[in-house]
Amino acid sequence: MNPFKISLLAVVIAGAGLLSGVAVSAPAGTFYGQAYQPGMGVGKQQAQIIYFRAADVAGESAAHVYVDGEFQNALLTNSFTRFCVSPGEHRLGAYQNDAPNYKGKTLAPKMALSGGKTYFMQVGSAADGRPVEVSEAQAESVLKGLHQQVHVLSRASAVQSCQLQPEYKEYVLSGDVLFKFGKSMRHDMTPQGRQAVGKLIGQLHEDHVNLDSIEVIGHTDPIGKESSNYALGARRASTVREMLIDGGLPAANIQATSAGSSQPLVASCSGSRQAQAACYAPDRRVVVRVKTQH
Repeated sequence: MNPFKISLLAVVIAGAGLLSGVAVSAPAGTFYGQAYQPGMGVGKQQAQIIYFRAADVAGESAAHVYVDGEFQNALLTNSFTRFCVSPGEHRLGAYQNDAPNYKGKTLAPKMALSGGKTYFMQVGSAADGRPVEVSEAQAESVLKGLHQQVHVLSRASAVQSCQLQPEYKEYVLSGDVLFKFGKSMRHDMTPQGRQAVGKLIGQLHEDHVNLDSIEVIGHTDPIGKESSNYALGARRASTVREMLIDGGLPAANIQATSAGSSQPLVASCSGSRQAQAACYAPDRRVVVRVKTQH
């Protein structure tokens, strides 16, 4: 029996012992829901918890997630659960092989959770059910590609449906409009590119967005070396950042970064280099990301 089947068997057996009525929430064989989506927050009336189990957590049995002593989910390897609670103190934990004592019902530690905040919790070692809180950046490096666990229904009465709302708004500028092909400096910008950045500055003020945190991200196509693409994205982001500052936006609040060719919009292109360059045009862009929540 392979490890995946062993894990699923553990979920069924442990779930049956834990709760007489753990209901299957999806057809047989459907254990995972949607892939993780970043950038979704909640309002002040809720605290959001994203509990995930990475591949490096030892143990083949499911990790039972408890909220205030009640069963919420059973996480297999490379999966996550997303849920919300009211702000305040709550007990959280995720335990493997917890039958027959079901330590999560009584031993899960208390945590003070603030409204409007998202908490990223990682399943700890098999011997310790305490959640491991990690930063958003650490969590999302693991969560990318993970799917939500959906094969059982939550029995945790404190859990609420998350009223999700975007944490940021993105403004996308075409790289081909901004710069001559393969170029990145200010003197390489096209007249249309300068006009586009000017319009963006006006739009940011019109939209009354929060200007306390602005991230300018340079994206490139996959043609050429990965290192060269990353450097090109960084230079383009820096150039746009300079123009935003010259347009009156606060320099201390604007960060320039590069994604290189790591976040493509186009799946794949073929043909001559010229044909590929035309096909990959959507990938060449500069994204200005502005937080919508304080």
